[in-house]
Amino acid sequence: MTQKDDQLLAVIARRNWIILIVLVLLSLLWQSPPITYGVLAGGVLVIINYRWLGRSLLRVIDDPQLHSAKGFKRNYFFRLVFIACAIYLLLVRGGVHPLALIVGLSVVVLNLMITTLKRLY
Repeated sequence: MTQKDDQLLAVIARRNWIILIVLVLLSLLWQSPPITYGVLAGGVLVIINYRWLGRSLLRVIDDPQLHSAKGFKRNYFFRLVFIACAIYLLLVRGGVHPLALIVGLSVVVLNLMITTLKRLY
């Protein structure tokens, strides 16, 4: 494993925020608060979810006896319910635009695609 591989998670975490900022700035072109809030809320939500998943995985990998697979599955389910409730509240009570929320939720996917393409070429 090279030093470049060791720094990959930090680079991905930093790039998540950069992509989110770019998408939020682009959403300002529509001059619509529901669109901007949707992109921002979706991006923050998916970044929180990504970090939460990473921490859960690291705990299981670091000490498999202490943190069981069953606990990981329970945490995964809890995280899924949390995200579903947050998306529901954002759409129903938050007044965000649904397509803008989807764009925000795609931050990590875009980042992983960019990272993969950079590492391939």
